Amino acid sequence: MEQRPEVNQIFNPLRNLTAAQFMALGGNAVVFVRPIKGEKLSEFLSDLDVADDEEVQLVVSGDGSPLFVGDSEAAVAEWLSDKNFGVVAVH
Repeated sequence: MEQRPEVNQIFNPLRNLTAAQFMALGGNAVVFVRPIKGEKLSEFLSDLDVADDEEVQLVVSGDGSPLFVGDSEAAVAEWLSDKNFGVVAVH
């Protein structure tokens, strides 16, 4: 019987792109939206006033740079409506 790989062992070719390769794919027009707890968010954005147990919506560019932190999906949708991003994935 064939064993299935663990989820964290699945190869994702997008993780290994250089910045130039990603931009050639339209990386400057892609953002990702995901919920994140304040505790995890403070690991890389320490200047925000978010409680450790509070869940917020984080918008990052295709290269992983944080763009916006919203307190709700509606706030993110409003922020995105003013932008010109071609693709949005909610995770």
